[in-house]
Amino acid sequence: MPVITGVCPHDCPDTCAWQVTIDPATGRAVRIQGHPHHPVTRGRLCGKVDRYLERTYHPDRLTTPLKRVGPKGAGRFQPIGWEQAVREIADRLGEIVARHGPEAIMPFSYAGTMGLLQGEGMASRFFNRLGATRLARTICSEAGFEGFQYVTGRVMGPAPEDFAHAQLILIWGNNTLTSNMHLWPFVQQARKRGAPVIVIDPARTRTARIADEWIPIRPGTDGALALAMMHVIIAEDRVDHDFVAQHTTGFEALKARVRTFTPAWAEKMTGIPALRIVRLAREYAAARPAAIRVNYGLQRHGAGGMAMRNIATLPALVGHWRHRGGGVLLSASGAFHLDKTMLKRPDLLGDRQPRTLNMIRLGDALSLDPARRAQAYYAPRPIDRKPAAEDAGPPVMALIVYNSNPAAVAPDQRAVRAGLAREDLLTVVLEHFQTDTADFADYLLPATTQLEHWDILKPYGHLYLALNRPAIPPVGDSLPNSEIFRRLARGLGFRDDAFEQDDVSILQEFIEAQTHPTLAGITWERLLAEGFARLDLPDPFLPFADGFPTPDGKCQFYSQRMADDGYDPLPAWVPPNWMIEDQRLKTEEEREVERSPSIFNLQSLILISPPAHNFLNTTFANMERFRRREGEPTVWVHPDDARARGVGDGDAVILENDRGPVQLTARVTEDVMPGVLLAPTIWWAKLSPDGHNVNWLVSQTETDMGGSPTFYDVRVRLRKLNVSGKPGNR
Repeated sequence: MPVITGVCPHDCPDTCAWQVTIDPATGRAVRIQGHPHHPVTRGRLCGKVDRYLERTYHPDRLTTPLKRVGPKGAGRFQPIGWEQAVREIADRLGEIVARHGPEAIMPFSYAGTMGLLQGEGMASRFFNRLGATRLARTICSEAGFEGFQYVTGRVMGPAPEDFAHAQLILIWGNNTLTSNMHLWPFVQQARKRGAPVIVIDPARTRTARIADEWIPIRPGTDGALALAMMHVIIAEDRVDHDFVAQHTTGFEALKARVRTFTPAWAEKMTGIPALRIVRLAREYAAARPAAIRVNYGLQRHGAGGMAMRNIATLPALVGHWRHRGGGVLLSASGAFHLDKTMLKRPDLLGDRQPRTLNMIRLGDALSLDPARRAQAYYAPRPIDRKPAAEDAGPPVMALIVYNSNPAAVAPDQRAVRAGLAREDLLTVVLEHFQTDTADFADYLLPATTQLEHWDILKPYGHLYLALNRPAIPPVGDSLPNSEIFRRLARGLGFRDDAFEQDDVSILQEFIEAQTHPTLAGITWERLLAEGFARLDLPDPFLPFADGFPTPDGKCQFYSQRMADDGYDPLPAWVPPNWMIEDQRLKTEEEREVERSPSIFNLQSLILISPPAHNFLNTTFANMERFRRREGEPTVWVHPDDARARGVGDGDAVILENDRGPVQLTARVTEDVMPGVLLAPTIWWAKLSPDGHNVNWLVSQTETDMGGSPTFYDVRVRLRKLNVSGKPGNR
């Protein structure tokens, strides 16, 4: 039987190479398995992607264009053909441009596929040619990337294979077994050689349960722990003075800055005993080297950028970047110097400068109130300013959604759904299934899955570029994203050559256009033959052993660029929003006798919502197999917090704040810190008990850097649900 090589498209650092076996008699895919020769993923797929054929051939799969026939949100549609769908959508878009201008059209997308072409390739060509509002895609990693880049100049770290050579591994805010499983075998190799594996996390995750030690930490206080570790390392002179002298700038200023950030101070912030902080700093400095794996959840609070900046400072202080496996790995993205100019064709924009709106403020962006719309502008640094209401530009009159499910993933779901429910808003959704967002669509267009189209994938967890070849024809009348945007472009009368190229020609031209030395030897022919290829980098890859891609070539203990952007130029303590709120409430509590019901007192809890093990964002959340494995929407509650509220294991509970209530089932466990709730997510709202998921509770507040969301910085009250279905007394 024919076997076709491809690659997983999902938002995961592992980007697994796979092989798909085809039945020649029927043309159907009959088996999917990991590619045995990939040096990182080594023939293994996660439990979700291992069932990818079920997803591709699922009976609920969208296979024909649909047009809304009921009210917005009801999810009632009738089939129409592609020709009619494209004509009607193009006519509506043309009318909107004529009346409001092209900025009244807004894309919304993220990482439903990480493919360079089916992700933002052809879509960028379309929206550039249109002159539409631009989207700041901030929902995942921007805060951490900004904080990291201020220190090192580029976001990259040790190769995952090199974790096997570390003498100490800190898994800091990362549930490796759920979100990065192919790193774990290399961690295990280091462990067999004697390297301790320590997990720093508010919860005892799957990974923490099998590590050597779990260090619980309060959400959003990671920056305080890093500062206290620096204090110990410098005070006890455990610094690599040679590396610091050659490859860093601002050591004396850093030394003065961390003097007051003692372990005793950090204990009050983090909840970690001061003596354990001292021992951790000593262990970290003594290892040759230590490896830190951080992930994006760590920066999803009000001080997320500075927290990542502080952690990224640590390895240069003790010289870990010199050694194989040493340093910090947030993402491998910075190792890929890909020129995407010919892929995205910014020339199609001409001299137009459309506004840029922040995707995490979709609720504000869809508002007809210009003051709220102004708040949706992307202004990620202190020196950036949002416009006045009168300068906010036209209301968003058309929303084109692809590779995302904003009615489940975006913060402040009440505001998002109010916007999506506008009858005057044209909403077009490209999808595989009828998601929460699809229920609000005017037109629902069936897109192909990864088994049915061409693409190239750049991983963010290793160094192998990969080609995806289609293994089967499109199911039903589904089309690749690239072809859907081609047809919409033609429907609008665009005759540019950018919309005449087929997918293979685009990808081949893209590969041939790369000139960076790290891409030498990666040719189209090689990708066709082998499926994946490693960047032309040394082995071992020591990204910052001899310098940093910063203005002065050094690690920025003191960053002039941060100062220029309006930040503190040194590592600093910035508390998370919940901690600032604590201080405000304490002050109010002292002077108020009667408290307003709208003020959540100090009995409220901090909610974090990391990925459920059996979902990938909202992908797979509609699959029966994975819902059975996951059980039901739950919230982890520490026994002390449950007891104080009369909540037992398995009880139905309500989490609520000023943005609304969410119903979940309590799991009473010591696997989460006191004062902290953990709700694995992202469940589709319409598959949740009360039609809400945890993102109803999240505000549109932005992080300190990058304009990212604060998913893990949420204050809520926990109440038991009475048998009658009404919240009980707290």
